[in-house]
Amino acid sequence: MKYYILAGEASGDLHGSNLMKALQKEDVNADIRFWGGDLMQAVGGTLVKHYKERAFMGFIEVITNLTKIFRLISYCKEDIQNFNPDVIVFIDNSGFNLRIAKWAKEHNFKTNYYISPQVWASRAGRVKAIKRDIDAMFVILPFVKPFYKKYDYNVNFVGHPLIDAISNRELIEDSKFRETHKLSNKPIIALLPGSRKQEIKKMLSVMLSLVEDFKDYQFVIAGAPSQEFNFYEQFIKTDNVKFISNKTYDLLSVSNAALVTSGTATLETALFKVPQVVCYKGSAISYHIAKRIITLKFISLVNLVMDREVVTELIQNDFNKRKLKLELKNILMLERRVKMFEDYYELEKALGGKGASHKTAKLIYNGIQGKQDQNG
Repeated sequence: MKYYILAGEASGDLHGSNLMKALQKEDVNADIRFWGGDLMQAVGGTLVKHYKERAFMGFIEVITNLTKIFRLISYCKEDIQNFNPDVIVFIDNSGFNLRIAKWAKEHNFKTNYYISPQVWASRAGRVKAIKRDIDAMFVILPFVKPFYKKYDYNVNFVGHPLIDAISNRELIEDSKFRETHKLSNKPIIALLPGSRKQEIKKMLSVMLSLVEDFKDYQFVIAGAPSQEFNFYEQFIKTDNVKFISNKTYDLLSVSNAALVTSGTATLETALFKVPQVVCYKGSAISYHIAKRIITLKFISLVNLVMDREVVTELIQNDFNKRKLKLELKNILMLERRVKMFEDYYELEKALGGKGASHKTAKLIYNGIQGKQDQNG
């Protein structure tokens, strides 16, 4: 079978790579063409465009890059037509993917979506377009299935692929990790400032402002695979800060606490059982627009899945040195840590266990087979 997969950002690349591995096991003749990143490329198939070419964040950034985005959309449509896949699999990245999905459905391509657009967070009116344009939806968060049910749209809850990605990783020894990366023996505080330059600029300087107040800890920046060290270097002013690129999981596995930019990283940190403070700050215009259209009580996936505050969220003006310092002190205290660990174990149960990639690949493959049987 021929599969065309559209993924964006580092998280989409991770989940796309695991889905590709599962598809190859399910379908030994799988021919995969994709938009993604290094992890997907390592699995095999044909990379069309790297996600780094379309890493735009926030309303303002998207508007200023509209010409480039429209060129990429046109190119994608042409490439799909030339490849003529049995199914198109969209992974998250709704701004780009839903435009392609509308066109694809109009041209009679089979459309599957893995990891739902966040219509449950804002602009629920998009559900109408999703029902029209997507043949099958595979969701990874438990509360998303009942959300769609309200709109008479049945979706498949497959569990969260991060559980597999984390449980299947090769374990690393604390001492070996420290030696390799020239870290001290102090307890580690991991800094996860995001993956895009715009958000790193806003997040990292505030996170690093705490270094002198926590001299008994080793601060380590988790560098995103999409950014070079020379970009981060401008923010590092002391020897007590280290930088490690593209080793976030290894870093979290040996960390004592973490300061985390809102996004998938909050869930990854929780699954590694690392106490965290969730941080977010966008441009003033983007924030005020988002505030008017987002209807959720929380921004972190940890709190959203649990439907209560498990981790503290410092958003926009609350994300400042004084409040961040206070919250970091809190998660370093034993009582707060024990409670967070207990909540993390509950969270993992709620996420549905292992096998998300395999379940999704099987449903996709069987869906193609069903379509072929009907057509035959």
